[in-house]
Amino acid sequence: MAKKCPCGAGPRYRDCCGRLHRGEGRAETAGELMRSRFSAFAERDETYLLKSWHPATRPERIGFDSGTRWVRLEIVREENGGPGDDKGTVEFRAHYLEGSVPGELHEVSRFVRHDGDWVYVRGKVA
Repeated sequence: MAKKCPCGAGPRYRDCCGRLHRGEGRAETAGELMRSRFSAFAERDETYLLKSWHPATRPERIGFDSGTRWVRLEIVREENGGPGDDKGTVEFRAHYLEGSVPGELHEVSRFVRHDGDWVYVRGKVA
């Protein structure tokens, strides 16, 4: 059975966010980048996360918490961030498990185009 995409938008990881993670496509919208970044956190793909982060705000490395498992993404709203835009905002809830205890990260994230690609700038916990 094919592995489901963690972002929930596509049935199979390899055809949904996996293609972006492998560099076989690029996010057309800020929302698509947000979903692919959630999947990268779920898959612990540090290379993709750093590549999709704006150079002005990018950390040197991602500190994955070994006890956290990202399980579901809920997009609350999107403002701008479409194919013809240069900036956009995505509000989301990322659901996770710390061991067996559920938790949620509620954030409003800013995205811009940098060298033609959508990148994450920063987020504010809502």
